[in-house]
Amino acid sequence: MKLASLFSGGKDSTYAIYVAKKQGHDVKCLLSIFPKSDESHLLHHPNMKWTKLQSESMNIPQLTIASTSDETDNELTLVENLLQNAKEQFQIEGLVHGGIQSKFQKDNFEKICSKLNLKVIAPLWNADPEHYMNELVDSEFDFIMTTVSSDGLDDFWLGKTILKSDIVSLKHLSEKFGFNLNFEGGEAETFVIDCPLFINSIKINQFEKKWDGYRGRFEIVDAGLNFNA
Repeated sequence: MKLASLFSGGKDSTYAIYVAKKQGHDVKCLLSIFPKSDESHLLHHPNMKWTKLQSESMNIPQLTIASTSDETDNELTLVENLLQNAKEQFQIEGLVHGGIQSKFQKDNFEKICSKLNLKVIAPLWNADPEHYMNELVDSEFDFIMTTVSSDGLDDFWLGKTILKSDIVSLKHLSEKFGFNLNFEGGEAETFVIDCPLFINSIKINQFEKKWDGYRGRFEIVDAGLNFNA
């Protein structure tokens, strides 16, 4: 099936593409909405501008649009507009997204796709958090944590590439502090720097860390494709 993918550059949206392609689907384009701020309930905010490098490395064209409002209804309208454009440009038949537990997101995306006569593919839905996190690492997904906003997660994690040993630590922290191990509740966000879908890995040349004592952000200031790898 020809699919568009909602794409934020994080582990879930990237891995959903990986699984969809393994299932035999053809991901024709990426759909990325640049939210107005990090107050969005629907969209990811940090480092979205660098998804253009991931698009180039995967050789999948990207359709983008910037939101001027944090209102969910406005963002959903933009999703619908992008899907309509993707239907016209790439003759897509469905949408793949990386939702795991957010019924709010899933219901809204299904409503839009139903309106546009598109199928919804959600290959990560209800994945066991610990199994999923280990599966990511086993599948050679290199991803860093770009935000933290939960008790138990401090600035140590900002910019860190997640390894098998980190998953053990995160599991203990999630049990102690009550956050989702896969960060589905927004406790942290991620950015994929390499995976089997990429022709070239992403090299972060410059970054800034921001930490206020509770929440923090790893901002990519300059990055490019690593053509030497």
